[in-house]
Formats: sequence, C-alpha cells, structure tokens
Amino acid sequence: MNRRNHPQATEIAESGKHPEFEHFLADLSAKFVALSPEQVNDEIQSALEECLNFFGIDRLALLRLLPDRKNFIVTHNADVSGISPYPADAILSTSIAPWGAKKLIDGEMFSFARPEELPPDADVDKQALEMFQIRSGTYFPIAALRSSEYSFGISSLDYNRDCPREHIPRLRLLGELIVNALERSKAELALRESEERLDLAASAAEAGLWIMDKSQGIVWATQKFRELFQFDPGEKLDFDRFLATVHSDDREEVRKHVRQSLEKRKALKIDYRIARPDGSLRWISSSGNMSPVGSGLPERLMGVSIDVTERRQMEIELRERLEEIEHLKLRLEKENLYLREEIKVDKGFEKIVGKSNAHDYVLFKIKQVAPTDATVLILGETGTGKGMAAHAIHEMSARKDRPMITVDCASLPANLIESELFGREKGAFTGAYAKQVGRFEAAHGGTIFLDEIGEMPLELQAKLLRALQEGQLERLGSPRTIKVDVRVIAATSRDLKAEVRNKRFREDLFYRINVFPISIPPLRMRRDDIPLLVRHFVDKYGRKMGRKYETIPKSTMEVLQGQLWPGNVRELEHVIERAVITSSGPVLRLADWPEIEALEAGEEPLKGLRAVEREHILRALEETHWKIDGKDGAASLLGLHPSTLRFRLKKLDIKRP
Repeated sequence: MNRRNHPQATEIAESGKHPEFEHFLADLSAKFVALSPEQVNDEIQSALEECLNFFGIDRLALLRLLPDRKNFIVTHNADVSGISPYPADAILSTSIAPWGAKKLIDGEMFSFARPEELPPDADVDKQALEMFQIRSGTYFPIAALRSSEYSFGISSLDYNRDCPREHIPRLRLLGELIVNALERSKAELALRESEERLDLAASAAEAGLWIMDKSQGIVWATQKFRELFQFDPGEKLDFDRFLATVHSDDREEVRKHVRQSLEKRKALKIDYRIARPDGSLRWISSSGNMSPVGSGLPERLMGVSIDVTERRQMEIELRERLEEIEHLKLRLEKENLYLREEIKVDKGFEKIVGKSNAHDYVLFKIKQVAPTDATVLILGETGTGKGMAAHAIHEMSARKDRPMITVDCASLPANLIESELFGREKGAFTGAYAKQVGRFEAAHGGTIFLDEIGEMPLELQAKLLRALQEGQLERLGSPRTIKVDVRVIAATSRDLKAEVRNKRFREDLFYRINVFPISIPPLRMRRDDIPLLVRHFVDKYGRKMGRKYETIPKSTMEVLQGQLWPGNVRELEHVIERAVITSSGPVLRLADWPEIEALEAGEEPLKGLRAVEREHILRALEETHWKIDGKDGAASLLGLHPSTLRFRLKKLDIKRP
C-alpha cells in the first residue's frame, strides 16, 4: 500500500468523513466472532492495513505492555510501502521514550503535529522521534473489556499534520475490537489446552502409557500397555519388538509416523491393527509428543495407546446404517419423482368408462386378479387403455399404499434402459455423475408397470428375468445384490408369441410374465362404449376450457361409431379434444377432421382393414408433411406412440415418396 502515490488519501483523511468505516467495523466485528484462534492474527493484520488507506497514515502499531511494565512489545504493525517496518514482536523499552511511555501506562493519550510541540521534560522522547524519523503522531491506550495493557500508536513519517479528532473514537473502537478478539483467542487456546490435558488424564485410566528413548529405541511401558499387546510382564521392550505385533498391512505406516515424530518433533496420532498370539485382531489408537526441548532429559517420545476395537466396529456399523439411510433416501426421492409423474395420469377403477360386454369382461378379469400378487400381462393395441387397466389392478391390490412405478420400455433409449430399471453407481459409465436408484428399487413393496415390454432389447431380458424370478438385482457398477419385493404388471401391443418364434423375445421371459393375461379389446369391437366415451371426453375438455356442450348430434355420434379407430380410445380422445377446441356454440361438431369428411362424403368404397389403416396413416402423414414426432406430428394426430407408428409404417410398407 503506497499512500504517497495517492494524494487523495490525505484529503479524505483530513475531511474526517468515513461512512464506509462504520461498515468496515461492523463487518470486522462479525468476522471476529466466527474466527478460530489460529485466524485472528491474520485478520488483525488485514484490518490495520485497511486503516492506513482509510486515514491516510504511514504507520499503525498495536503495542502491549509487558508484565515487567518496563517494556512494550509490538504485537501487530502496518506500514505503507517504502518505510522500514518494525521487526516481528519487537521489544521497545520504556526508557527509549520515558515521557510518552508514562502517559500510556497512566492511561493518558498524547498527540503532536511536530516534535517541537512536546514539553521540555520529553527531550529524550524527541531524540527517539528523530531517530525513528517520526514527524507527527498520536498515541492512546485501549480500554478493552478484558485488558488495559494495549495501546495504539499512529505515526506520520513524511510530513507534519494534526490527527483529526474524529479519528480517535473510531480508532479507539477498532482497538477495542482487536484487543477483545486477542484476549478471547488467548482464552480459547488456554481452554483448549486444558481440555486436552483433561482428556489425556481421563483416558489414562484405560490407556497404556509408554516412553520411547530416541537414541536407543528402548521402550518403557505400563502394565496396561503390556496387557494390550500381550507382552510378558518382565519382557524387555524396544521399537522392533513393538513393530512385530503390528499387522503387516499397517506396519510401514506406523514406522513412518513414529520416525516423523522423532525426527521432526511432530505430534504422533495413528490408528492401526495388532495381531495377537491367538490370531485375533485388535484396533489400537496411539498418540504422543516429544519431550520439551531444554528439559535436561534425553529426547523421548511419550504417549498413550488405547484399544479402540469396539469404537471401530461401531463406526463400521454406523457407516453401514448411514449407507442404508442414504439408500432409503434415494429410493424415497425416486418414488416422489415417479409419483409426481403419475399424478398427471387418471388412475383408478372409476376412470375406465364403458358398458359393453367386452368392457365388463375386462373389469371382471381385473377384479379377479387385483387382490393377488400374480404377474399380469395386459395385451391390446396402442391406445386401448392398457395403462389405465394396470392402475386399476394396483389400486384394488394390497399394495395400493405403495407406489406404482411406470417404465415405458419403448421411449427409453436402449443404452439407458438398464440403469433406469436397475440403478447405477456413481462412475458406472461415462456421464454417470451421481448414484441413481433404479425403478425396481423405487417400486419395492409396490408395483412396477412395464409398458410396451415387447420393445425391450433382447440382451436386457435375461437380467429382467432374474429380477422377476429371484427378486434380486445389481446396480450398474456395483457387485452388491439388492433384494426387491415388487408386483409386476406388463403390457404390450405386440404379438409376443410371434416375437418368441422370431427370436426377438425370450421364451422363458414370456412364460414368466404370461401368468394372468388380460386382453383389452380394440375400440372397433366395443362400439357401444363410444357414446359414453365421447360424453366423458367432451365433459373433461369442456371443463378445462370453460365450455359446455349440451348437444352432440346423432349424425356425429353415428360417424364416430362408424370409424375403425386404429388409434383406439386415445385417438378418439384426441379427436374430441380438437372438436372441443374448434366448435363454437353449444353443439359439438367434427367438420375439421379429414377422415370423417371423406367418409361422410361417401367417396371411399368399402375396403379391407389393412387398406383402410394404410390410407388413414397416409392421410395423417400428408397432413403433417411426413413429420412423425412432436405435438404437430402424425403420431400425435393419430394418437399413437412414435415408435408404434414407425412399426406400423414398416408393416404396411409405407415409404416417404
């Protein structure tokens, strides 16, 4: 810091206006409260250097009167650059400046703009000021809570000036903060030392005391130490005999720590294992210090050793319990994540709308299997309501108070399905920056719904089979086996028997999930349910959009019942949602749906199901400019999953022109 290169510092100092200094004191006071004793000195030094800039002064020193009351020690000092600083812990005799020293010892302040202003009986002080090249200064004692031994000395070496009176209260307050922090630090260090002595004394009752001679390596030990290591009562001990009892895996580490203590006088603190004659292992904690320098005794390492085997075992048990707690925490977080996703889905038996015989038969099958823990395979085309049936089974089961976790096997990338299902450890693969609980673990005690299981890669099916058969799995990157208790509900729109024949689905996995199959009929086979479904969707989206439709024309309903609905209930729902958006007034109209317009016009002859489906998909593709994904894609328009639509394109040999 060089105030001489910044003349504005003097102008600021002379003005006596320091609104920022009050903020500085407040911050410093807060810092001192939180600092450890080891940090206090550095913070004081920083504060003094900051004050040089605030007040435009050359030197600011903190002095402490020693107990002999004949000397001051410079505990802290800050100087601008270009001035020779006081040496660290410099001792200043009161005889150097007896007049000023007496003033400070008597608790009085003194200040001078030039040495000539001092009284005649301060001639010795004037000589000292000339020797130290001090041209003006202000010195005052600091009356802190715990000490009156400290004083501040402010010196200017390059020009004469009066110290503004406004500075004194601020600097006095700064001094009080600093002295109180120093005294508090001293008290804390004394308390810490006392506590360490008390801890050593308290542990000595169950500890083995020992002393090792540095030059000869001979070890003196108490009977308790010999009992810990099972040495004979009269056996001569040295360092090599002691090392022979240390476990071979820990021996070199113990040797290194003891050598460092002996050669560098460092405190010894180490835990290690010893092997007893009966083959048992015990954990020992040893700590010690070198004998004080100048004690007149040979250099020796003195310490205590304690059996900490039980503590170590408790630490291991605690670590295992903490890992278990962390595991449960991760699982609960995962459950909450999945449950938040499931809130968006209408679930429960009451949401399955219909009155047809086919609909009632599905409900009958659900009621049969729901109270059991049997694995269920739900079969049906896309959009028939397989997920809703799975929710109904879960809600009517004994597991309804636990989560139902859904896994869409068709939407997950092949390289992520395994980690999503079974979890992963941190670093299991590139990009695995954190541990992740798998969905099987998150579903423990509840239900896991494997939607579109037919899309699962063949190489992953074996691992899934083991989880289903044995209730066991391993996270990616972990050899640890985890047991899970889950009920499995699977669903598919594929013909799994054909997939088995074509070697795309494991036969053993098929038989494992095909315990209780439920077939959801397509909408074209339950046309009697269409009026109820239409009214349900009209009310649902009407409430969302603040609209009410009193009339659904009979002709509209007949058109809807006359469709083949390859997208099933989902496609019908999307059609009704668009109709609610586009219809004005109390009457629901479907005039904007191209497929309905064509059928109403009677322009198309009766065709086979495959041909109708092919044409239906082609029209959707043309309308969306052959875009498949996204809200404005053909899959969304048809109410199909994009992967399902791509599968149908391949089956129907539809290619982009």
